[in-house]
Amino acid sequence: MRISQIGEFGLIERIKAIIGNPVIGDDTAPVNIDTQTLLFTCDILIQDRHFKLSYPSSAVGWKAISVNVSDVVANGGEPLYALVSLVLPDMEVDYVEGLYEGIKRACDFYGCKVVGGNIGKGEKLAIDLFMVGKTGRFVGRRGARLGDSLFVSGTLGDSRAGLELLLMERKNYEPFELRLIEKHLRPTARVDLSKHISKHANASMDISDGLSSDVEKLSKASNVRIRLFSEKIPISEELRLFCKKHGKDPIEYALIGGEDYELLFTHPFEKLNPFLSMFHIGIVEEGEGIFLDHKPIEPMGFDHFRVL
Repeated sequence: MRISQIGEFGLIERIKAIIGNPVIGDDTAPVNIDTQTLLFTCDILIQDRHFKLSYPSSAVGWKAISVNVSDVVANGGEPLYALVSLVLPDMEVDYVEGLYEGIKRACDFYGCKVVGGNIGKGEKLAIDLFMVGKTGRFVGRRGARLGDSLFVSGTLGDSRAGLELLLMERKNYEPFELRLIEKHLRPTARVDLSKHISKHANASMDISDGLSSDVEKLSKASNVRIRLFSEKIPISEELRLFCKKHGKDPIEYALIGGEDYELLFTHPFEKLNPFLSMFHIGIVEEGEGIFLDHKPIEPMGFDHFRVL
């Protein structure tokens, strides 16, 4: 049996069974040291899988930090320190300097620091980033309660549309298309909701693989059924224009498009904060599986070892 036959997440389940540590399975690993809860997470960006060398190197550096910060804030934490390891071909030094300029800019924005790393030689560029954060109350995927409302922090599907536009390699783009491209190249982790998550959420994660795929993960971890309301899923005007231009369905992009890095969380509806970016998109029910309105849906999203 090959990895492509079971997929990335099937492989992860097998690894979890071997390791046997119940802490594995959330966006970060919570580790209690004395009276403090530290959050550990890591992510890797690989040339031609997650980015192309034609992308601005500063944007790739920004994204490497942002995707890890997103994991930390998804569990109600704040980022502290990062270690950056690089696999480098013999490339222009200017590119690597630009990469670190983006990393430094992102760290300044999020209030964290790079404290070290490692460099090795390889055929393609890869950025492996390890991050440490802290939280006063860890919130993972397992705590969704019956009757909870499901919220998302922002519009979905923009990053996928931005990626498709980048792959067109056109010389000119319309202003709304450039905004979608920016969403893909330079995502912003939702640090503005970290304290709300830590204080109020029963379950939380970020959306990196697509709404339907990540809702299923939350549903399985909490042993509940989740019903999504199609008319409440937030869609940007830019995505609507993109889909109209190319004959696409914006709801489909929202459901299966990855790398949005918005937060997905549950708590009672009355905990909604009108001063924060929160969209009520569903409800937690008794049972299993995920539903769109009144129909069960199959989760689809990004998997490193499967072609969509």
